[in-house]
Amino acid sequence: MTTAQTQELDVQPTPLALLLLGREADEASERGVDCPGDLPSPSDPDLVARARAAKEKLGDKVFVLGHHYQRDEVIQFADVTGDSFKLARDAAARPEAEYIVFCGVHFMAESADILTSDDQKVVLPDLAAGCSMADMATAEQVAECWDVLTEAGIAEQVVPVSYMNSSADIKAFTGKHGGTICTSSNAKRALDWAFEQGEKVLFLPDQHLGRNTAVRDMGMSLEDCIVYNPHKPNGGLTAEELRGAKMILWRGHCSVHGRFSLDSVNDVRARIPGVNVLVHPECKHEVVAAADYVGSTEYIIKALEAAPAGSKWAIGTELNLVRRLANRFAAEDKEIVFLDKTVCFCSTMNRIDLPHLVWALESLAEGTLVNRIEVDKETEAFAKLALERMLALP
Repeated sequence: MTTAQTQELDVQPTPLALLLLGREADEASERGVDCPGDLPSPSDPDLVARARAAKEKLGDKVFVLGHHYQRDEVIQFADVTGDSFKLARDAAARPEAEYIVFCGVHFMAESADILTSDDQKVVLPDLAAGCSMADMATAEQVAECWDVLTEAGIAEQVVPVSYMNSSADIKAFTGKHGGTICTSSNAKRALDWAFEQGEKVLFLPDQHLGRNTAVRDMGMSLEDCIVYNPHKPNGGLTAEELRGAKMILWRGHCSVHGRFSLDSVNDVRARIPGVNVLVHPECKHEVVAAADYVGSTEYIIKALEAAPAGSKWAIGTELNLVRRLANRFAAEDKEIVFLDKTVCFCSTMNRIDLPHLVWALESLAEGTLVNRIEVDKETEAFAKLALERMLALP
């Protein structure tokens, strides 16, 4: 549709649409669109050599973190790889590194800044590398939700549990209101703890991880879970529904894991007899219920490491990791395929590419600090409190 047609229909693009098109910036959002400086051309044949040279020049001053979902061209320069929380802790364990270059997304870099010392500077090679799930819960929306819970007379019974895949503001809200953080590996432990503190849980921001943990791992029913929609008055819920629920799930999801469907599972079983279906708990409940195995990214990797030669696996998680694992275990005659027929990378994670990494490393090597991710002290204090509660879980 042309601009003229749009004006004729009196249709105005929304701020979110402009943001996604790269025509606006939102300081309150995880995403940004500016990248100061000139990026190297992606066709530059010397990019690998330039990255290597800049990294060698920086020496121990730089520590590069690579999330499992990163491109191979970027992951080759990572000093350590892992999931978001592991990487943030790895950074904190390297106090001699002045610069932490986080090849991941915005909330991960925030977590690294929260856990590292004041002397360390966390850099995100592309500020546009956000997380659609984390963006689905803003501080203003969650504060409004708490007001709704207060008006329903249940706020004092509710313990917030926030997934690691959330902004620093949401982690701080969780810490301030007596809650804890969880990962996909320890969600059950976090919920067990939360139900010892209160009668209900507000689970942010991924509804699927919350529902799957409550129903699959803790024996609750689907009726125990309700979904709070921040785009509807009172979350689209009545006071009676709020009072009757055990799990109040935020209406958020992972754009990659949410793509997998029950049809995907049925189709791969028909195509590959004897296949083992292994999915991440961010997938929809019906997908998790139909899978053979369910677990975090680290669980997926360890399961494939332990799998017998000749076994067949369909994996429901991000494609960069699945492809890397398929190549890694091909020599052991393990057949590993992507669960869905449609190729799907994490688009925001893939914003970190070799040109952005080269630009960041060369800038640091020249003494110019770029794309620093810095969490304000008050937010950091409350977010760290929530993280410390997680670390103290039995």
